[in-house]
Amino acid sequence: MVEKEIKKSIDSATIDMLEKASSDGVSTAFSRAAAMKPCPIGAEGSCCSNCAMGPCRVPLPRGREETLEDKQKRKGVCGVTAETIAARNFTRMIAAGTASHSDHGREVTKMFLAVAKGEAPGYEIKDEQKLLQLALDFGIKIGDRSNNEIAVDIGQTLSDEFGKQEGELLFLKRAPLKRQELWRKQGVTPRGIDREVVEAMHRTHMGTDQDYHSLLRHGVRTALADGWGGSMIATELQDILFGTPSPVASEINLGVLKKDEVNIIIHGHEPYLAEIIAVVAQDPEIIDYAKSKGAKGINLAGMCCTANEVLMRHGVPIAGNFLQQELAIVTGVLEAVVVDVQCIMQGLADIANCYHTKVITTDRRAHMQGATHMEFDEHKGAQSAKAILCAAIDNFPNRGTNVRIPKEKTDLIAGFSHETINYLLGGMFRASYRPLNDNIINGRIRGVAGVVGCNNPRVTHDMQLDMVKELIKNDVLVLQTGCMAMASAKAGLMVPEAAAKYAGAGLASVCEAVGIPPVLHVGACIDNSRLLMAATAMVKDGGLGDDLSDLPVVGAAPEWMSEKALAIGQYFVASGVFTVFGVNWPTIGSKEVTKYLFEDFEEMYGGTWAFEPDPIKAAHLMIAQIDKKRKALGIDKTRERILYDMEMRRELEAV
Repeated sequence: MVEKEIKKSIDSATIDMLEKASSDGVSTAFSRAAAMKPCPIGAEGSCCSNCAMGPCRVPLPRGREETLEDKQKRKGVCGVTAETIAARNFTRMIAAGTASHSDHGREVTKMFLAVAKGEAPGYEIKDEQKLLQLALDFGIKIGDRSNNEIAVDIGQTLSDEFGKQEGELLFLKRAPLKRQELWRKQGVTPRGIDREVVEAMHRTHMGTDQDYHSLLRHGVRTALADGWGGSMIATELQDILFGTPSPVASEINLGVLKKDEVNIIIHGHEPYLAEIIAVVAQDPEIIDYAKSKGAKGINLAGMCCTANEVLMRHGVPIAGNFLQQELAIVTGVLEAVVVDVQCIMQGLADIANCYHTKVITTDRRAHMQGATHMEFDEHKGAQSAKAILCAAIDNFPNRGTNVRIPKEKTDLIAGFSHETINYLLGGMFRASYRPLNDNIINGRIRGVAGVVGCNNPRVTHDMQLDMVKELIKNDVLVLQTGCMAMASAKAGLMVPEAAAKYAGAGLASVCEAVGIPPVLHVGACIDNSRLLMAATAMVKDGGLGDDLSDLPVVGAAPEWMSEKALAIGQYFVASGVFTVFGVNWPTIGSKEVTKYLFEDFEEMYGGTWAFEPDPIKAAHLMIAQIDKKRKALGIDKTRERILYDMEMRRELEAV
C-alpha cells in the first residue's frame, strides 16, 4: 500500500493525506486517474469531434510502422487527414489557453479602470513608477495630471487591445527588434487578442482551414496574443494595482493549516478577490467574530496561482499546488475553500460533503453544483470579502473530530519579479541584467531555465524536482511560476541556503554573492510574461546576441495538464526558446505535424518543441541546448577572472 502511494507523489504530506482519504473512503484525483485510463487515440491527437459526422478516430497502427496504405486510409468521414486533425486539436487547445489567460487579463483591465475612476473602494494604485513607465511607453500625457487620470487612459488603451481588429499589439514592441521583424516575416504578428482566438476557432471548424502548416501558423499567432498580450497586460496592471512583488519570506505545504484557527483557502487565479480578503481578514472586528465562535483567529492560506499572488504581495502561506486542493479538505480542518476561475476541480464539492468544509464559488463565470455561490462584487469589495469570511467563520463550530494536519511545511522566499531581479543584480542606481550576462559569459552560470506548468496525476506528483535539481547541479539558474514553483519550494529549493547544498560551484558562488536562491519564484502562471521580459533584458544588456533565440535560455513544463500550458509553451517557442514538455504530447498521432513542431519550427522561429517524459533526460536535453547556444555565441569555454595590476591596465589603455 505504501509503495503504491509513494509512486503517486514525492511529497510526504500528499502521501499522508492520500492514505487518510483512502481510509475515509474518499475519492481524489489520484484514485480517479488510476481508475480512468486515458484514451490512447485522443492522447495522440488522432480523434476529431468537431462535427456530428464523427467522432472520427484515425490512430496510428499499433506495433508496426505506418505504411502508405495505412496513411491513405487514415481519414475522417469528410476526408480530413490525420495531419489536419492533429493540427486542429493543437490549435484549439492553444486558443482555449489563450482565451483563459486573456479573459483573466480583460477582467483585471476592467478592475483597473474601476479603481482609476474611483468606483472600487478598498483598492488603490500602489506602484506609481510602473504606472508612469507604462504612460511613457504608450505616449500618454503625464504633465500635472493625477495618477488616476493617467490610469484611466492606460486602462482604456489596454482595454482596446482585446477587441482591436488591425495593426499590432502594443507590447510586441518590447521584444527585440530582430524578433519583431521575424514575426512579421512569418505572418504571425497578433492584431487583437480576441480576434486571434475567434479566428483560431473559425479556422478549426469543419471544412475551413485544412492545411496543417496554415493551422499551426495561426496557432503561433494566437499564442503570441497571450504571452505578449493578455498575460502581459494582466501582470503589468496587477503590479500597478497591488504592488510589484519583492522578496518575501513565508511557508508552504499542508502543514500551514492550524488546528485552533478558522482555516480558509483562497484558490484560483483572479488576485483582486484574494487581495481584499487578505486585508479584511486582519480586521479586528472579523478576528473577534472568529474568537466568538471558539477559534483563536483566522488562518488564511493559498492554493494554486491565487496562492502565488497573495504570497508575493502579503506573505500569505501556501497550502499546496494543484493536486493538493482536494487533500486540504481531507485534513478535516478546512472551514472554507474560496474559489474563482481556472484549475478548480469539480471533485471539491463531493469531497466537501464528506467533511464540514464549505466550497464557496465567487465568480459569475464559474459556478459549481454542490457549492455555495457568493458572487464577488469588486465595487463592494470589502463588503463581499466580509460576507465570505463570516460564512467560513460560522462553519468553525461544525468541525468534526476526524482531523489530521500533516506536519510538513517548508520555508521559502518568493517575489522575484523582473524588476526585483534587475535591482538585486545591479543595485538601485545601476539596476541591470549585466551581472547575470557577465556570469553567463564567464561560465559561472551555464544558462537559464524556466520550469513552469501544472501537476498531472498521470505522472508522479512533483516529479519535476529531479529536473530542477539536475539543472541547478549543472549551474543552470532556474526561474519558476505556478504549481512548479510550489513543488520546488516544498523541497527547500527556494531559500538562499539551497545554493550551497544543491547548486554547482559556479551557480552557488553567484547566488551566495547576491543572496538569492538557485531557484527563483517569479509568480503565477499568468506571470510567465515576466520571463519574457527578463530574457529581453538579457538581450538588451548585450554580450549574448541580438535576439531571444541567441540566448542560452530554455523552458520546460514537465507535468503539464492544462490547455494554458500549451499556449504558454507555444509563445515561448515562437519567441525563440527551446521548450520541452513531459507527460504526453498531443500530436504524436501525426508524424508530419510533430516533425514540423519539433524540427521545422527551429528554422522558422529559432525556438522549437521537444517531448521527453523522463525529467532527468529532459534536463539533459535542456543542458545540451544551452551548450549549443553557448558555442554559437563563442562562450563555450570557461573564462577565469583576471585581476589586472597597474601595468596590465596601462597596456589596455595604450591599445
